[in-house]
Amino acid sequence: ARAGAITMDKSLLEDPAAFKKFEASQGALGSALSRLLVVSERYPQLTATQGYRDLQVQLEGTENRIAVARRDFNDAAQGYNTAIKMFPGSVVAGFGGFRERPYFAADQAAQAAPAVKF
Repeated sequence: ARAGAITMDKSLLEDPAAFKKFEASQGALGSALSRLLVVSERYPQLTATQGYRDLQVQLEGTENRIAVARRDFNDAAQGYNTAIKMFPGSVVAGFGGFRERPYFAADQAAQAAPAVKF
Protein backbone atom coordinates (compact mmCIF):
# COMPACT_ATOMS: atom_id res chain seq x y z
CA ALA A 1 0.00 0.00 0.00
CA ARG A 2 2.97 2.33 0.56
CA ALA A 3 4.63 1.50 -2.77
CA GLY A 4 3.27 4.57 -4.53
CA ALA A 5 3.32 6.83 -1.49
CA ILE A 6 5.13 10.13 -1.64
CA THR A 7 5.57 11.68 1.77
CA MET A 8 5.84 15.39 2.41
CA ASP A 9 8.54 16.54 4.81
CA LYS A 10 8.04 19.80 6.73
CA SER A 11 11.17 21.20 5.09
CA LEU A 12 9.28 21.29 1.77
CA LEU A 13 7.26 24.20 3.13
CA GLU A 14 10.43 26.21 3.63
CA ASP A 15 11.80 25.59 0.13
CA PRO A 16 9.55 26.70 -2.76
CA ALA A 17 11.65 24.80 -5.33
CA ALA A 18 11.36 21.57 -3.35
CA PHE A 19 7.62 22.15 -2.96
CA LYS A 20 7.27 22.51 -6.75
CA LYS A 21 9.24 19.28 -7.19
CA PHE A 22 6.88 17.56 -4.75
CA GLU A 23 3.88 18.85 -6.73
CA ALA A 24 5.43 17.51 -9.94
CA SER A 25 5.97 14.07 -8.40
CA GLN A 26 2.35 14.02 -7.22
CA GLY A 27 1.24 14.84 -10.76
CA ALA A 28 3.45 12.09 -12.17
CA LEU A 29 1.92 9.57 -9.77
CA GLY A 30 -1.59 10.59 -10.81
CA SER A 31 -0.62 10.35 -14.46
CA ALA A 32 0.79 6.85 -13.96
CA LEU A 33 -2.44 5.73 -12.31
CA SER A 34 -4.44 7.13 -15.21
CA ARG A 35 -2.26 5.24 -17.70
CA LEU A 36 -2.78 2.07 -15.68
CA LEU A 37 -6.53 2.47 -16.03
CA VAL A 38 -6.26 3.03 -19.78
CA VAL A 39 -4.08 -0.04 -20.25
CA SER A 40 -6.38 -2.17 -18.11
CA GLU A 41 -9.33 -1.35 -20.39
CA ARG A 42 -7.54 -3.23 -23.18
CA TYR A 43 -7.58 -6.46 -21.16
CA PRO A 44 -11.15 -7.43 -20.21
CA GLN A 45 -9.98 -10.58 -18.44
CA LEU A 46 -8.02 -8.37 -16.03
CA THR A 47 -10.99 -6.18 -15.20
CA ALA A 48 -13.12 -9.26 -14.51
CA THR A 49 -11.04 -10.32 -11.49
CA GLN A 50 -12.09 -9.46 -7.96
CA GLY A 51 -8.60 -8.22 -7.14
CA TYR A 52 -8.78 -5.66 -9.92
CA ARG A 53 -12.19 -4.47 -8.76
CA ASP A 54 -10.83 -4.11 -5.23
CA LEU A 55 -7.92 -2.09 -6.62
CA GLN A 56 -10.34 0.21 -8.43
CA VAL A 57 -12.25 0.85 -5.20
CA GLN A 58 -9.02 1.54 -3.32
CA LEU A 59 -7.80 3.93 -6.02
CA GLU A 60 -11.05 5.85 -5.96
CA GLY A 61 -10.89 6.11 -2.16
CA THR A 62 -7.28 7.26 -2.36
CA GLU A 63 -8.13 9.93 -4.92
CA ASN A 64 -10.90 11.20 -2.65
CA ARG A 65 -8.58 11.32 0.37
CA ILE A 66 -5.97 13.19 -1.67
CA ALA A 67 -8.58 15.75 -2.76
CA VAL A 68 -9.67 16.28 0.86
CA ALA A 69 -6.05 16.59 2.06
CA ARG A 70 -5.27 19.05 -0.76
CA ARG A 71 -8.28 21.18 0.17
CA ASP A 72 -7.41 21.07 3.89
CA PHE A 73 -3.79 22.00 3.17
CA ASN A 74 -4.80 24.94 0.99
CA ASP A 75 -7.33 26.11 3.61
CA ALA A 76 -4.63 26.01 6.30
CA ALA A 77 -2.13 27.81 4.03
CA GLN A 78 -4.71 30.48 3.24
CA GLY A 79 -5.45 31.05 6.94
CA TYR A 80 -1.75 31.23 7.75
CA ASN A 81 -1.00 33.59 4.85
CA THR A 82 -3.87 35.86 5.86
CA ALA A 83 -2.73 35.89 9.50
CA ILE A 84 0.84 36.95 8.66
CA LYS A 85 -0.39 39.76 6.41
CA MET A 86 -2.73 41.38 8.92
CA PHE A 87 -1.88 43.30 12.08
CA PRO A 88 -0.63 42.11 14.60
CA GLY A 89 0.40 38.95 12.76
CA SER A 90 2.39 40.97 10.26
CA VAL A 91 4.53 42.41 13.07
CA VAL A 92 5.18 38.97 14.55
CA ALA A 93 5.86 37.54 11.08
CA GLY A 94 8.33 40.33 10.36
CA PHE A 95 10.30 39.73 13.55
CA GLY A 96 10.03 35.95 13.34
CA GLY A 97 10.90 35.68 9.68
CA PHE A 98 7.65 33.91 8.84
CA ARG A 99 7.06 33.78 5.10
CA GLU A 100 4.00 33.14 2.99
CA ARG A 101 3.29 29.46 2.31
CA PRO A 102 2.59 28.15 -1.19
CA TYR A 103 -0.69 26.53 -2.12
CA PHE A 104 -0.84 23.02 -3.48
CA ALA A 105 -2.00 23.35 -7.07
CA ALA A 106 -2.59 20.33 -9.26
CA ASP A 107 -3.69 20.42 -12.85
CA GLN A 108 -7.30 19.58 -13.69
CA ALA A 109 -6.42 16.05 -14.85
CA ALA A 110 -4.80 15.27 -11.51
CA GLN A 111 -7.78 16.60 -9.56
CA ALA A 112 -10.32 14.40 -11.36
CA ALA A 113 -10.89 10.94 -9.95
CA PRO A 114 -10.10 8.20 -12.46
CA ALA A 115 -13.06 6.69 -14.26
CA VAL A 116 -13.77 3.10 -13.34
CA LYS A 117 -15.15 1.07 -16.24
CA PHE A 118 -15.90 -2.63 -16.17
